[in-house]
Amino acid sequence: MIALLRRLPASPIAIIGIAIVAFWVIVALLAPLLAPLAPTRSLQPMALPGDRGPGGIMFWLGTDVLGRDILSRIIFGTRSVLLYAPLATLTAFAAGIAMGLVAGFKGGWLDEALSRFADLILAFPLLILYIVIIAKFGASAVNIVLAVTLGAMPGIMRITRGLVLDQRGRAYVQAAQLRGEPVWYILIVEILPNVRGPLIVDFCLRLGYVIIAIGTLGFLGLGLPPPNPDWGTMINENRNMALVFPHMVVFPCIAVSSLVLGFNLLADGIRELSQTE
Repeated sequence: MIALLRRLPASPIAIIGIAIVAFWVIVALLAPLLAPLAPTRSLQPMALPGDRGPGGIMFWLGTDVLGRDILSRIIFGTRSVLLYAPLATLTAFAAGIAMGLVAGFKGGWLDEALSRFADLILAFPLLILYIVIIAKFGASAVNIVLAVTLGAMPGIMRITRGLVLDQRGRAYVQAAQLRGEPVWYILIVEILPNVRGPLIVDFCLRLGYVIIAIGTLGFLGLGLPPPNPDWGTMINENRNMALVFPHMVVFPCIAVSSLVLGFNLLADGIRELSQTE
């Protein structure tokens, strides 16, 4: 892992991805300092980019239908995206990797049960699964994280299971078994570090998918409850004015696309480096 991180500067694609992601992380951390206005403050509805409001306030990206500064809402919305998307992805990976390690190593009825459970969830279209869960339990940060976790977990479990099946017959695993090491030690200390490469790549790619999923839920009105600034919700709130005032939806779309692009480029760079090892 450390060796891979040291080699990241050798990949221009990875460097571009890191730069994009780092930009948005800095924006999230410094949101109170960077945002010119409070994200919920209503001043002048439907102002164009560059217009000035009361007291000479500059609306750099314009305002939305409620008169809230779009730039400020994008800046504060970065915090929601970079909090809940990684949280949901990490939760999904923790559960999916645990299931995949056990299923791939133990085999038998346990493997069959976990695989059928994963197949059952994968049988549902992800977006419909998200909508059903959130419509049933309500739109909140916790329910969004749980819905995304449940949707992503089976795919991670399958990837991990396949990697473990390839590794469990290797000499280092047999040596650990001969030493009498417990199963948890073999899975976590011996096997998991040897399959981390594909999992790290999948994590970066899946993080982009989760960002899109959270944005989609916000667009469908199932995102974070208002007035919390959320990129998907911003697009949803202003979609009816998109033809007349396109800036209301274009700038949040650019924010979502750029962050997803950053994680995808980072994943491509890591994959490229792992193939040259």
